[in-house]
Amino acid sequence: MAAGCCRLLSLLLLLCEICFSLPVERHENLREDKCGYQSCHATKASMLNVHLVPHTHDDVGWLKTVDQYFYGDRNDIQHAGVQYILDSVVEELQKNPDRRFIYVETAFFYRWWRRQSSDMQRTVKQLVNQGRLEFVNGGWCMSDEATTHYSAVVDQMTMGLRFLNQTFGPCGRPRVAWHIDPFGHAREHASMFAQMGYDGFFFGRVDYQDRSRRMRAKEQELLWRASDSISPPLADLFTGILPNGYNPPEGFCWDQSCDDPPIKDDPDLEDYNVNDVVERFLNIAKSQSLVYKSNHIIMTMGSDFQYENANLWYKNLDKLIRYVNARQSNGSRVNVLYSTPSCYLQELHRANLSWALKTDDFFPYADDAHDFWTGYFSSRPALKRYERLSNSNLQTCNQLEVLGGQASTSGPFGQGDSLTLRRAMAVAQHHDAVSGTEKQHVANDYARRLANGWQRCQVVVSNSLAALSGSTAERVYCNSLNISVCPITESSKKFSVNVFNPLARPVSWPVRLPVNGTTYVVADANGKAVDCEVIPISGTTRDVRRNRGFAVNELLFRVRAPPLGFSTYSVSLLQDGPPLASTGYHVPKSIWNKYLRVTFDPTTGLLSGLDNLETKQSIGLTQNFYWYNASDGNNSNSNQPSGAYIFRPNSSTPFVISKTAKTETIQTSVMQEVRQWFAPWASQVVRLHTDSRVLELEWTVGPIPIDDDLGKEVITRLDTDIKSSGIFFTDSNGREVLQRKKDFRPTWNLKQSEPIAGNYYPINSRAFIKDDKDQLTVVTDRSQGGGSIQNGSLEIMLHRRLLYDDVRGVAEPLNETSDVFPEGLVVRGRLLLSLDHPASAADTHRPLAEEAVLQPLLTFTEGHLHPNTRLEFSGLQAALPPAVHLLTLSQWDDKSVLLRLEHQFQSWESKANSQPVTADLQKLFSTLEVTGVSELNLSANQWKEEMKRFDWRPQAVEKQMKKSLEDPSMWEVTLRPMEIRTFLLRANLR
Repeated sequence: MAAGCCRLLSLLLLLCEICFSLPVERHENLREDKCGYQSCHATKASMLNVHLVPHTHDDVGWLKTVDQYFYGDRNDIQHAGVQYILDSVVEELQKNPDRRFIYVETAFFYRWWRRQSSDMQRTVKQLVNQGRLEFVNGGWCMSDEATTHYSAVVDQMTMGLRFLNQTFGPCGRPRVAWHIDPFGHAREHASMFAQMGYDGFFFGRVDYQDRSRRMRAKEQELLWRASDSISPPLADLFTGILPNGYNPPEGFCWDQSCDDPPIKDDPDLEDYNVNDVVERFLNIAKSQSLVYKSNHIIMTMGSDFQYENANLWYKNLDKLIRYVNARQSNGSRVNVLYSTPSCYLQELHRANLSWALKTDDFFPYADDAHDFWTGYFSSRPALKRYERLSNSNLQTCNQLEVLGGQASTSGPFGQGDSLTLRRAMAVAQHHDAVSGTEKQHVANDYARRLANGWQRCQVVVSNSLAALSGSTAERVYCNSLNISVCPITESSKKFSVNVFNPLARPVSWPVRLPVNGTTYVVADANGKAVDCEVIPISGTTRDVRRNRGFAVNELLFRVRAPPLGFSTYSVSLLQDGPPLASTGYHVPKSIWNKYLRVTFDPTTGLLSGLDNLETKQSIGLTQNFYWYNASDGNNSNSNQPSGAYIFRPNSSTPFVISKTAKTETIQTSVMQEVRQWFAPWASQVVRLHTDSRVLELEWTVGPIPIDDDLGKEVITRLDTDIKSSGIFFTDSNGREVLQRKKDFRPTWNLKQSEPIAGNYYPINSRAFIKDDKDQLTVVTDRSQGGGSIQNGSLEIMLHRRLLYDDVRGVAEPLNETSDVFPEGLVVRGRLLLSLDHPASAADTHRPLAEEAVLQPLLTFTEGHLHPNTRLEFSGLQAALPPAVHLLTLSQWDDKSVLLRLEHQFQSWESKANSQPVTADLQKLFSTLEVTGVSELNLSANQWKEEMKRFDWRPQAVEKQMKKSLEDPSMWEVTLRPMEIRTFLLRANLR
């Protein structure tokens, strides 16, 4: 018994030590001050309480770059200077303790905070401790919800919330998620916010038909059940739709950018207007109260980049509160107060009402009959791909920083860091960044930040691989392999390829390297020869790369990498000679391997069928490229043109680029491909690897011609004989799958006015159609928009080039060019197709999508490696089960590591993989000795056991709680379907 007590005491001491590693600022005067819900002003139960919320919405890049917005540069584009907003607000808050202000974008606040004196920082901390300055949302930015991947969203939220936690302690922790500007809202975002501990979620934009119905039914405030797999209420989130988007009521904007008259309260003046202002305000408050459920309403008093001169706002708001409340002595039942979203939320919770329940999402979003904001799902496809690739690079960088230890940031290749790329990726999640809705010079700035971050991470990767392999040979990175550019492989006769796999399971991956020789030998880490072939580079690839490379051939072979580890392959030039690949310009009847057969129409050269030879499934499948004629606004129904945000085709029938394709066939022992040319600006490679269960379609589109002065929106369409009944499925931010139905919305009777754009949805990583027998899944390599306009059909938008602005603020047509492509941007991407039985399809497309998001990283070393070089390594003791994904492995501080494990299957998806899974954290890593563990919420800013959220009552639905599965010990953790668990590990390098 004594030994057991000592062991328990040691464990408790260890856990306490870990707890202190979560940085929380301690404030001496915290007991005297009141923040959060305790700081809210009193309300009056018998009155209509109007919560005025002073706020500013500060885009982390849009019309100007992040730097330009912060400093107030380039005001010829837009007058906005965030540093002056924060200066002015802090000054005005000190003048009146009743005043309140909320701030959202930590990227800007962090920058401002670093430049303040210690006296100013103490002042701001006091304002925060007293609840007068409150942070809401708290992420590095306010992320987009359609085109972001959940892993990047979690990272950017963690970064912002960690800074607030370190700087302000518990009073800096936001209680409310605040997405007032994103253009539609994803269910997965609500699920993540719930798991991050937020009590509520407010946003401004909702479809005009949806809002109209909700206003009539008083359902603008609701309970969002954001997962069909996570037990309620763990993914339930109270959600409120704000009354004026995020602007003030009409006539009550008192910013220096506004034209509304101030409150003139000197009765001796001829233009005294207090009575008029009060009457107008009371009428607005009464009207608003009629479409909300409780005796509390909220008004957002601010807008884009407002409060640069906060005195204007606060002087008038002080007067408004005083004069409206003075009417109470004459019988008025309206009470106005300074408030915050969390204070408003608290009053709704106290009301103990039941709320409408929602289980779908808020896509697509339209603000009028012909104005669907579905174009940005595909806008700037090159930036969307670069962001996705940068996320993969960042996760690899984070992992190797942990596995390599201290040598990873300061090693033989110099000083490196992961922070630069973390911040760049965090900024890229902004709803005018990866969304593609920014000006061109801002898009260039986002890309530049990502490139700078990746350069810093390359040093970390090189140092870490040097420490793990024992080789300090210089490593080369080839960032343009998709267009066959890599100087070291083009010119070297002997080189090595290191393949690092960021997934927690082994992967097999096809490699294509540009070379100029014709016969090579490839050996794996054990010296065993690997089957390889050399084929000629296509004419399309030569055209795309232009003068950025000189290889005439490509070397093909397949690599295998262990979980969370690397394997090294040596490549040697044997001799020159004729290429071994057979090339033909005829249309093949079919290409096949032991898993799939792909058939072609001999007349058109197009795909005609797909067979799964394992399951004996066959479907008719045709695929081609089309373009929608973008509206220029000269239309009898509406003057709305297509633009960066809005997709509005001028016709419901797309134009086919070509009814036939010129073809070239390549057949080798490792790969077969059919190269198709549809036009000088549209081509494709249909590719089937020998050991692959999926079909690859590599498309190249651009420069999109605009000689006819018409914008074009280019799609690929897959037409099958699957009886899909107007239904298809898309993922939500890369996680849970949602059902979509043509011309249908689950929560209201849709009046469809745009048969194409109104049926487009965001596809973040995959989409599929199915019937009782067959399921065709398409995995994308970036976020794109798509729909199922006809039964058995799935179309995906690949590229857009538009000649008109859509009048949503960006004031610039989406007409992308670059230094390399001044005549118009060329974009290349991949779609992966799988054919399965519906009951088992998730077992294929879940890991396939995972590989598309976190792909292996290749590094190259010239010449012979040192004989003592370690050629293979795994950071895990064993691969994780198929249902478990290693979401996060990153350095938290000098002694701690942040770990996230997730169950990546929904509860209904897979007979084999939709069951709870248990993992042992002590037996997880091969190079880390885990000596302690404590669990956090999803955003890693609160201990899991301390996370307490408001409980809400849905209308006419009983709360259903599944029986909890207890973890057997502190080391063994159980993951249920769709569950993400976050841990802070005390870990030492072995």
